[in-house]
Amino acid sequence: MPETRRASAIHAPPPGAPLARALLGHPVLDAEFLRDPYPTYRVLREGAPLVWSDEFFGGAWLMSRHSDVEMLFRDARFSAQRAGGWVMRTEESRTELRGFQRLFARALVFLDAPDHTRVRQVLATGFRPSDLQRLAPRIEQAVAERLDAVTPARLFDFVASVARPLPAQVIGMLMGIDDEPSGFVAWSDALADFVGAPDPSQAQALTAQAALLEMARYFESLLTRRRAALDGGDEPRDDLIERLLQAERSGQIHGSAELMAQCVMLLFAGHETTRHLLANGLRMLLAHPDAWHHLRRDRALMPGAVRELLRFDSPVQYTGRRVVTDLVLHGQTLRRGDLVVALIGAANRDPARHERPDELDISRSAGAPLAFGQGPHACIGAALTLLEAQTVFSQVIDRWPDLALAEPNAAAWTGKPLYRGLTELRLNSAGPSSRSADVGAYTAA
Repeated sequence: MPETRRASAIHAPPPGAPLARALLGHPVLDAEFLRDPYPTYRVLREGAPLVWSDEFFGGAWLMSRHSDVEMLFRDARFSAQRAGGWVMRTEESRTELRGFQRLFARALVFLDAPDHTRVRQVLATGFRPSDLQRLAPRIEQAVAERLDAVTPARLFDFVASVARPLPAQVIGMLMGIDDEPSGFVAWSDALADFVGAPDPSQAQALTAQAALLEMARYFESLLTRRRAALDGGDEPRDDLIERLLQAERSGQIHGSAELMAQCVMLLFAGHETTRHLLANGLRMLLAHPDAWHHLRRDRALMPGAVRELLRFDSPVQYTGRRVVTDLVLHGQTLRRGDLVVALIGAANRDPARHERPDELDISRSAGAPLAFGQGPHACIGAALTLLEAQTVFSQVIDRWPDLALAEPNAAAWTGKPLYRGLTELRLNSAGPSSRSADVGAYTAA
């Protein structure tokens, strides 16, 4: 039985607004879109720079061209403070989801200046080049251990073995989490189901709230122990949680709720998007043998290859902003409070920005893709994600130069329009020529 949608207000399209359904001749978010969104993006991009869709949060403008999305990321007329309209959409939500909103709205990604500037300055101290350089050997070791665990198996699931567990382990290292909480993957999945839905149900919201509050309880216990260690005169630890606690004491972080919100969302965001980059990226490389062979011969191509993978099939397909004040854009009147959904995946395939945009070219030198955003809200962990992906892909190539997709014509997509990701990725470490007839017998270490 399908889930009941929340009885949120449906915003009528502005007079004269081009409608996405009319332009496409079908809904945006159909089954074909979830399998391959790029043909839909092409029609939207070529049809009109702004279209209205009732499939996103009760009604929103869709923006698909590179120049517009780039502008949105940098223009103060568009606000990142959108959590309230997302979580607290009904009277029922305002009653039942107060705990969710209390933490969610304080996370960095939902703040505008000056609060955003203040909090980001603290978090940025954990992502300095010197911090990442110091972390690199530990990431190398963690990747090697994950690959060691599957080496005896010829057929294995890369998502279960590497892509899903590794990012949480790495962000935990950066933050100073010694033992990953046992329920983290389930909490992350519940949050991803809510965040990844264009019109989440009340049940999804309540499940996500329960997960978020469980994560908060975990961090409350951890932070209490870390505060006690500081008060007891223990040697300060050189990790991000220590810096957040120091910032709380100095007043740069405003209270325990704001501190908790950063911890929870860092752990979630550092895991969810990176795991999809690792799985999607490896699948794309294996589906493009020329790219795989070029990387085997010349590892100097790896940084550019990862950026191209992010452009070609971004793990985050869209983001949103609220209109701060009435404005006219491309002849359309955007009203204060309107939601604008920036289709990152569409913008990254815009031929006005990239030549041959539908081709994977790891030698492309077109600059940074929009996958990490730009401007004040550019992803604070972008450098860590790039380091992690480069490390994983390099070690995989070194260990299994003949690696192949066990099922080349199959892809188990998550079905979430926001997160372009795989639920599993079956690989054959011995190469395509030795592909077993029984591809069901694989390891998910």
